[in-house]
Amino acid sequence: MKAIVVHGPKDLRIEERPIEAPGLGEVRLRLAAGGICGSDLHYYNHGGFGAVRLREPMILGHEVSAYVEALGAGVDGLKPGQLVAVSPSRPCRSCLYCQEGLHNQCLNMRFYGSAMPFPHIQGAFREVLVADAVQCVPADGLTAGEAAMAEPLAVTLHATRRAGEILGKRVLVTGCGPIGLLSIIAARRAGAAEIVATDLSDFTLSLARKAGADRTINMRSEPDALSPYTAHKGSFDILYECSGAAPALVAGIAALRPRAVIIQLGLGGDMNLPMMAITAKELDLRGSFRFHEEFATGVVLMQKGLIDVKPLITHTLPLSDAEAAFELATDRSQAMKTQIAFS
Repeated sequence: MKAIVVHGPKDLRIEERPIEAPGLGEVRLRLAAGGICGSDLHYYNHGGFGAVRLREPMILGHEVSAYVEALGAGVDGLKPGQLVAVSPSRPCRSCLYCQEGLHNQCLNMRFYGSAMPFPHIQGAFREVLVADAVQCVPADGLTAGEAAMAEPLAVTLHATRRAGEILGKRVLVTGCGPIGLLSIIAARRAGAAEIVATDLSDFTLSLARKAGADRTINMRSEPDALSPYTAHKGSFDILYECSGAAPALVAGIAALRPRAVIIQLGLGGDMNLPMMAITAKELDLRGSFRFHEEFATGVVLMQKGLIDVKPLITHTLPLSDAEAAFELATDRSQAMKTQIAFS
């Protein structure tokens, strides 16, 4: 089978890999669609992000859907030919944090396409994938592209849980990539009264308006547009920081009202924080990392038509054009979510 392997910055190769047989509790899957994530782009463009660096070739990808091809022993509830969304989250279920129900903080997490541990955890961008049956959520009624969006949707659903009460709140979203747009959708579904979104690209901001933002601001052309929101100690109750950029976080903090909540999703490396403002306004700074049980919830929300991710999928390219797909996904002036069609 063919797999998409990154060897270093701008060194992406389609390589042959052996096909594995499913074991006890496992299924063999024929990949359908795979979405290129921001972390995939960091590996492709820069060889990693922050302190996380590639130290060996790694198969990329963790946003995937697939068709069930064969069932291992002891597998029930799935059938050959069925479309499934494949969760990349594979906690050990026995460590301290798994026992506390914090599966996303697992000490022995095997998350597809991650260079955090060494040896690296190989990713899911391969024509044939053997996965645990518990990773596979039936996606009947969805397209392969929609099912592959379950992973980034789960990220924002987890962040929304971390934010706490949202009903009737004023929300600011900084960074309008796929996670930013899905945060807008999740916050709106959770009952946000007003959502303002910022970015540096008119293209992404146009999609943010379609996703449900009440107002969008291009901080490149309108650098002072958040200033009115800073009056009287601030206006917003919740900040979804999705850019990972210090200027966005600093500007967002200035626009938050006392005792507001900051949800940090963007992974851009360490940054300096305005601690005096955080302290004086008694802000809550909360990290949000990955997800677990929210994955299946996201699939159900899409199946019920309560969340529509289709407008975010702007491009789909074949496996043979993988490098072109990664270059396109890097271009924020024309691409939101670029997916690769495996079958």
